[in-house]
Amino acid sequence: MKTFRDISLSMLDLVAVREGGSVADALAISLRTARHAESLGFKRYWLAEHHNMAGIASSATAVLVGYIAGGTTRIRVGSGGVMLPNHAPLVVAEAFGTLAELYPNRIDLGLGRAPGTDRLTMRALRRDRVESEDDFPREVAELQRLLAPAEPGQQVIAMPGAGTNVPIWLLGSSLFSARLAAQRGLPYAFASHFAPRLLLPALDLYRSEFRPSATLAQPHVMIGVPLIAAPTDEEAEFLASSTYQRVLGILHGERSRLQAPMDDFKAKLHPQERAAIDDFLAAAVIGGPQTVRDGLSALLQATAADELILVSDVFDPDLRLRSLEIAAKACAA
Repeated sequence: MKTFRDISLSMLDLVAVREGGSVADALAISLRTARHAESLGFKRYWLAEHHNMAGIASSATAVLVGYIAGGTTRIRVGSGGVMLPNHAPLVVAEAFGTLAELYPNRIDLGLGRAPGTDRLTMRALRRDRVESEDDFPREVAELQRLLAPAEPGQQVIAMPGAGTNVPIWLLGSSLFSARLAAQRGLPYAFASHFAPRLLLPALDLYRSEFRPSATLAQPHVMIGVPLIAAPTDEEAEFLASSTYQRVLGILHGERSRLQAPMDDFKAKLHPQERAAIDDFLAAAVIGGPQTVRDGLSALLQATAADELILVSDVFDPDLRLRSLEIAAKACAA
């Protein structure tokens, strides 16, 4: 049975643009948060690729990885993830190969197979390219080859990139990437911060089908956890209303900026809306220090995860830093 001593804490940042704030503000908040996470001993700081969303400023993911890595000193920085169908593997290999040369042994490359956007924007990103289910495994393999040392006679070489061996993670919210990660012997991150329904089946599949590789001798799992921590359960619930508003907007197809918290927000909703938010955030941990410790412990016991990657969308940047600090202390207690 795993304990907090057996795991690492990390953070996934969507680089939320707050109501009344600017993109520049969101980027500055992200760097400040990364520095704070580093000071708390967090292992990784990942950025997520999304497009055409007014409230998220992380579309140029590789650029942001460099920005965060350049403003920190020890924490690993990476993508959580790059949506591979949007990019040619060679372009990804060269971008992350460059980052690996700039920040040795600090860069991670998490890969997802969703577009991370709507259909119209997907067409703008991919032009006329049509993606099939077979493309993602093939492109993951291509990326692995491009980041490995170049072989004699290899005609296409990522430069920079070849020989950097940037660690590749597969990300997913279904069984597809769990099986592929197992087959390739790669670490696996489950997106339970927004799609927790298949969390346990995906982890069971990944572990049961895992094949050791030159990269990884045994399964390694990270799970996404929405986290809002405060000195009291009541304040945490109030702060979480910013996340509830964001989730409700997603469910209604409205992607607005992160909103300020509201008193009794969920109580004013239709029961079906409350249920949908609760389903979306089934893996969330929201509360005071003891509630946070109990909630993270319960997730750990249920999943036996090796790492927890936190998503903390608190409107006030200072209270977001406090939320991470409370979580770190709860896990250290």
